Amino acid sequence: MTWLETLVNGVLLGGLYGLFGLGLALVFGVMRVVNLAHGEFVVLSAYAIVSLAAAFPGISPLLLILPVALAAFAAGYLLQWGLLNRAVASPNPLAPVLATFGVSVILRNLMVELCGADPRSLDGGSLTRAGIDLGPLRIGAYPALVLLLAVALFASLQWLLTRSTYGRIVRAASDNREVVRLMGVKPERVYNTVMGLSLALAAIAGCLLAIRTSFTPFSGVERLLLAFEVVIIGGLGSLWGALAGGVALGLAQLLGQRVDPGSGSLSAHLLFFAVLLLRPAGLAGARR
Repeated sequence: MTWLETLVNGVLLGGLYGLFGLGLALVFGVMRVVNLAHGEFVVLSAYAIVSLAAAFPGISPLLLILPVALAAFAAGYLLQWGLLNRAVASPNPLAPVLATFGVSVILRNLMVELCGADPRSLDGGSLTRAGIDLGPLRIGAYPALVLLLAVALFASLQWLLTRSTYGRIVRAASDNREVVRLMGVKPERVYNTVMGLSLALAAIAGCLLAIRTSFTPFSGVERLLLAFEVVIIGGLGSLWGALAGGVALGLAQLLGQRVDPGSGSLSAHLLFFAVLLLRPAGLAGARR
């Protein structure tokens, strides 16, 4: 029974890990840009919801996720419009990587300066302490809610990109931005909204992280690493593959901790390297 509980909790943890990688997968799939500031935006959103919860103590933290996500969308839109579009258009392929690396360094130091280096967390109230009985198993209500929200966000983004007019424009801009420009669409504007969506998704993940565990200004590097592993394990260009990658990492981490409580996330990183060796294209990628 203990191992079954570990498996269930690993799947639930994988929902949060999948959300870490969703926005990163979106930006890379559309613009072929690796956003090295992704982890810092996750942590910055966690600080934002903690600050809002302190300013409005009578409001449920879950309701505060919406304004944080909207602010992150605006920040992503402005970041792409003011900086990254120039980097994407640069003949130097390293320009976007260097630009996002610089943004990550700036954000990390700003968080240290403004918030200090002490760990922070957010009390989610009774929801984080509630449980659901499933026969002999008892699972946490909050982790189950996170997994359901992750599936809903993955499904919504998949529908947006594959079934809507906007999604067809995004996919066309990803395939050939010069042809899209001839059709009267400015690919830069498409990229602005894509980066906004990416950071909004990162903000949701950051808010859920703040309710689940503690964080510091230096937690962004670890979240970025997890996001990379999720995207690569799942397969580049596959949204559902990213969710599967998150679940795989969550399972590997908790199963490894069950065998060796001091291993931390080592088993998850070992799984990442194993996938790189055995299936470089990822779980949902084409086998070469």
